[in-house]
Amino acid sequence: MSQMELYTGRPLEEEGREEKEIRVYDLLDRLGIEYQRTDHEHADTMEDCLEIDKVLDILICKNLFLCNRQKTKYYLLMMPGEKPFKTKELSAQINSARLSFASAEAMEEYLDIQPGSVSIMGLMNDTENHVQLLVDEDVLKGEYLGCHPCVNTSSLKLKTKDIFDIFLKAVHHDPIIVKLTGK
Repeated sequence: MSQMELYTGRPLEEEGREEKEIRVYDLLDRLGIEYQRTDHEHADTMEDCLEIDKVLDILICKNLFLCNRQKTKYYLLMMPGEKPFKTKELSAQINSARLSFASAEAMEEYLDIQPGSVSIMGLMNDTENHVQLLVDEDVLKGEYLGCHPCVNTSSLKLKTKDIFDIFLKAVHHDPIIVKLTGK
């Protein structure tokens, strides 16, 4: 990846950026949520995110878009990037048998996000609450969290408190807190 810089707030130049990314900045600004941002090449993997973590001085969350076997319930799971994900452990806590990764089509339909860009910011596009947010308790322990603004060519650093006290209320999503051990 090329040299990344840390910026405060939205990009000064919006040309060439996707509308869904600009909508994230518009909402954060309207809610009075401060954030820092860095732009980078496509970051599709947790390995890509490690370099971004250093620039933002945070750990970017692993965001998984899941569904039940019947594809009637969808979940966005936020967890620390380094923690292994065990489906069985989560299934037991939310009383849902057989969780699997949801399709790219469902991700696009409900969150207006493409694979590799999954982010809590996508919940702003889920106005009918098709997606239940699940948050590993360890995510809440950090002062800041990192996420993509619905595209994986930028990353944001936001106060965890602002996401859970302001952003989620504004987009009408209540998280379910889960405890994942990775064992």
